[in-house]
Amino acid sequence: MDDSWTAAPPSDGPVALRGWYELSERTFARPAAPAEIPVEKARAELLLVAGGDDAMWPSLPFAERLAERRRSAGAAVRLITHHCAGHRPRLPGKGPATPSPRFRYGGTPEADALLGAAAWCPTSLRRSAAARAGSASAPVRESWAPPPGSGALGAPGTAARPSPGG
Repeated sequence: MDDSWTAAPPSDGPVALRGWYELSERTFARPAAPAEIPVEKARAELLLVAGGDDAMWPSLPFAERLAERRRSAGAAVRLITHHCAGHRPRLPGKGPATPSPRFRYGGTPEADALLGAAAWCPTSLRRSAAARAGSASAPVRESWAPPPGSGALGAPGTAARPSPGG
């Protein structure tokens, strides 16, 4: 991490660390590249969940890059986003996250709940497990790959629309 970073005012309350990650990424771009996880080589299906208002780190741009690497390799990826969600999506049945006295996480309780609900899909998980087990009744697997330039990523609500394939 780049130690030259200082938190933006006001410094008397919770701090957003996203700027530190962004500065460090720019400062250490060259040495960081060899440390990238080769997600395009993974045989598992990949689910990425990211909030566009994440104040802890740039989760949406990072998730978009990972998804693009997977799509370029022809690998299955599902990217679920909400432009107003922060760092802590809330799964169904969970209440709003407790505010932190130290860190700002971004997002709104409503957007965090919407993102969590979009990411939590027990029916799809069961179908995916059935497909891996070779069930004859298993549906076509879903891959989240909106057309280039569609503006789907980062749009209100969940950003990507499912399309057959993968």
